[in-house]
Amino acid sequence: MFLFRRGTGRLTPDQARSRTDDGTAVLLDVRETPEWKAGHAPGAVHLPLTRLLAGAALPPNAQGRPVVAVCRSGHRSQQAAKLLASRGVDAVDVTGGMNAWAKAGLPVVDERGQGGRIA
Repeated sequence: MFLFRRGTGRLTPDQARSRTDDGTAVLLDVRETPEWKAGHAPGAVHLPLTRLLAGAALPPNAQGRPVVAVCRSGHRSQQAAKLLASRGVDAVDVTGGMNAWAKAGLPVVDERGQGGRIA
């Protein structure tokens, strides 16, 4: 049974946080490394879209779990969700990406776990 419609669903930042905080899904940040280091959602897993497009597998803690993809504005994450769905992963993305996440007042941390910023 799938929790999301494969590659077609979009969640608000609050919905994404709810589904990832309760362990229902894993938040997969598909931005590039400098963006990730500047600021990301606590508990998110990192795999840049460029690596995903090159055939990289999901990180071990994301395998076999529903995925909520997130990027800066929502474009790359939507692409990632569709790609993952084509690989049989139960995946959706966050509407508005990390920009919307931060605007909603949700936490953002840097690579040291301190207050981060969206780059």
